[in-house]
Amino acid sequence: MNVLITGVAGFIGFSFANKILKKKNIKVLGLDNFDNYYSVSLKKKRILILKKNKNFSFKNIDIQNYNKLINFVKKNKIDYIFHFAAQAGVRYVLIDPKKYIDVNISGFFNILKIVLIAKPKKFFYASSSSVYGDQAKYPSAENQNLKPKNVYGLSKKINEDLVSLYCKNTRTQFIGLRFFTVYGEWGRPDMLLIKFMIFAAKKLIFKVHNYGNHIRDFTYIKDVTNILETLLFSNKLKNNLILNICSSRPLKLNFVMKKIRDITKFNLITSSPFNKEEVIKTYGSNKELLKIIKEFKFTNFNEGLKNTYTWFLKNKKYII
Repeated sequence: MNVLITGVAGFIGFSFANKILKKKNIKVLGLDNFDNYYSVSLKKKRILILKKNKNFSFKNIDIQNYNKLINFVKKNKIDYIFHFAAQAGVRYVLIDPKKYIDVNISGFFNILKIVLIAKPKKFFYASSSSVYGDQAKYPSAENQNLKPKNVYGLSKKINEDLVSLYCKNTRTQFIGLRFFTVYGEWGRPDMLLIKFMIFAAKKLIFKVHNYGNHIRDFTYIKDVTNILETLLFSNKLKNNLILNICSSRPLKLNFVMKKIRDITKFNLITSSPFNKEEVIKTYGSNKELLKIIKEFKFTNFNEGLKNTYTWFLKNKKYII
């Protein structure tokens, strides 16, 4: 079985590749371009880990380069595709909004064209809780109206719309994955938990937006990879399916900050006003997901945080 993973040097792409490579019958073909949005050193370390497995192969390809993509696909048999390559980050929208158009929309369109040529059995692609925006009703369910409030969320909504147009005349199953605040070992250094750990290690004052009044549906990376593996082998998926990938256990950031202060023993924190690009609350319903994966025990946040900090202390040289 050949599984293509784009964005394989990224947090979720790497973690999932590392998970399924433990199965002897799976070969992972990984693509990434080592974008410098965050630590390239961390991304290269992830690839070095994956390369220890003989069933992993890697190509440095940017998804905006259609010619390289098509040449790669023509040379390789692909049974399943997981598309994780994207420009991430909500706050970076204020710095370079065009990059989200180029990578997340134009790059995604290139991947869709590749899917139609490669004809994999299943095509999984990363969407985001950001497509919901601020809702009047929680938890957010997959059939609710989408109201993205930033270019990042809009780019993910457009991805879903493109799939709904392009998946009609193919046997490939298209599955959109709306990820909710994924955290854990090998995580992104621009996200709250590891970002705070970096500031603590450097003894720098950490700024909490909206005075810590945001609410986030934190979802542990090992839960995410277990879910993705189950979906890979599931025969219960239907075409053009959208699923929330979330623990459905929202936490207020003031509570999260207390937990992370306790574990790091660091307390240089200040607060700042609301950032208009961000949503106040993410809280997803995972009822549709659980219909497919059945009983699933999500990791307790305290355990996930402890595991993340233990990893950080051993690997901080790659991101500091």
